[in-house]
Amino acid sequence: MGIIKKLASQTAIYGLSSIFGRFLNYLLVPLYTYYFSAAEYGVVSEFYAYAGFFSVVLLFGFETGYFRFRDKAHSGRDVAYSTALIFVVFVNLLFFLVIYVINPWLSALLNYSNHPEYVLCFSLILIFDAVASIPFARLRAEAKAFRFAAIKIAEILITVLLSLFFIVYCPKMLAENSESWVSKVYQPEIGVGYIFIANLMASAFKFVLLFAQLKGLAWGFDRQLFAKMIRYSLPMVVIGFAGVINEMLDRALLKYLLPYDVQTNMKLLGVYSACYKLSILMSLFIQAFRYAAEPFFFSYADNSDARPIYAKVLKFFVIFCVFIFLLVTLFIDFFKYFVGEEYRAGLEVVPILLLANLFLGVYVNLSIWYKLSDRTLMGAFVSLSGALLTIGLNLWWIPEFGYVGSAWATLVCYVWMAVVSYLLGRLYYPVGYEVKRVLGYILLGVSLYFIKIILPIGAAWQQPWFLSTELMTLYFLIVLLFEGRKHHIFDK
Repeated sequence: MGIIKKLASQTAIYGLSSIFGRFLNYLLVPLYTYYFSAAEYGVVSEFYAYAGFFSVVLLFGFETGYFRFRDKAHSGRDVAYSTALIFVVFVNLLFFLVIYVINPWLSALLNYSNHPEYVLCFSLILIFDAVASIPFARLRAEAKAFRFAAIKIAEILITVLLSLFFIVYCPKMLAENSESWVSKVYQPEIGVGYIFIANLMASAFKFVLLFAQLKGLAWGFDRQLFAKMIRYSLPMVVIGFAGVINEMLDRALLKYLLPYDVQTNMKLLGVYSACYKLSILMSLFIQAFRYAAEPFFFSYADNSDARPIYAKVLKFFVIFCVFIFLLVTLFIDFFKYFVGEEYRAGLEVVPILLLANLFLGVYVNLSIWYKLSDRTLMGAFVSLSGALLTIGLNLWWIPEFGYVGSAWATLVCYVWMAVVSYLLGRLYYPVGYEVKRVLGYILLGVSLYFIKIILPIGAAWQQPWFLSTELMTLYFLIVLLFEGRKHHIFDK
């Protein structure tokens, strides 16, 4: 349990910083949804969907490749770090040159010919984020979680402050005095473009804070090492690309596949995207877990008890994910106020998306088999199968069921990937996962949610908040009953 606690503490540092940072960022959701129409917010959602695809290509999987080949004994002479960073910088400079040349054509293709600055802003955001991923990876590998967290929080603080400045303060000042200094820095016709501008300025600030990670290294580009890294990392591009398809494609397709006019489709896209963000607590935990677990899985792989530890990690991961699922779904009457009233029509997708993200987290745990056995190409095929399933189900279900079909497609995809990854893992890197108990906790969480939905509201003890608290308490008691005595959770 000591190793589990250490991993949990690292996850907690990343998680608390991510939760704090994302909470600040999450406050922007009501800001955006109250100040912009659903159609305008749909523009933002569409660009973030496209950005997800390019962010994978611009990093080339070298973040994970760095973990695999870094010099643990001599971090100051870690040529894997400089090799990865030089390559990623080169790729991103080439990307910006291409975007700059084709921007007029690309903006017209996306129906944003009146706002070509959107494309340029997003290309720069992508570049700053991709290049910053390598220094961030080094911080994770060296277990410098606090510095990692501080930079992430600083970036989000800048985003929040600039968003408030451009979206709230500037229009108010301009309305009071059209000749004020604000008129020199603010143009109302840019509209939602200020969301992009705020993000770009924050990304640039983050990049400056990471300069310290470039000092004290023996710089070099090792071509032989690069050949090994590219062979290992290229399948990670397919995996990452497929992951973005699974996560973001629905928002890119809704605009085109919903059977209404463009304005209505963009409105529904905005509704779905806003409700998607209500599953943010699950996403935050999975992200924090990834930050801590990926370097942990690589560094602990040579220990004799590695596989039993990996099995325990998955079980406790699922226990906490089910808690998050119940927290949001049982208390949805509170969480719904994080989005404007116009957006609450889409709340029915929240439980589906939370469950989908839970299975994504299970897949993240199970995916160690191809990373540790150097079978990244096989892992790519698993992710690609999930992506093809996502595409097919979205093309089928969006015209039939709208954005609810997209939510179900996401859930089916992640369940499929988790099952396939588990079966392949049994062949190439067997781990004694407690499958029955893991599935039992998931079914328990879903059952408690349905009890809340089905049970009639009448007596005082059956009121929504009271009943939700009772069901959450019941979950804790059942977990303690099964896990407390087995693992001595509260023992030192």
